[in-house]
Amino acid sequence: MSPKGHVKVSIGFAGGQVLAVRVATDALASLNAALGTPAPWFDLELDDGAVRISLAQIAYVRVDSDAALVGFGA
Repeated sequence: MSPKGHVKVSIGFAGGQVLAVRVATDALASLNAALGTPAPWFDLELDDGAVRISLAQIAYVRVDSDAALVGFGA
């Protein structure tokens, strides 16, 4: 991940919902750091706004690869 780039992230919650967003890499780093704290909420800055997330409800954070795929692959 480049320090000033953006990545696609899927945030999965305990109830099964998934939030798919595009964020700056420094915002992703801040979210990852907040996951280990007792803070109840986190304000995640997105490319097109912001969202407040309950940290206690996050089940996983998936970062999509930037690798370009050509064709259908095997």
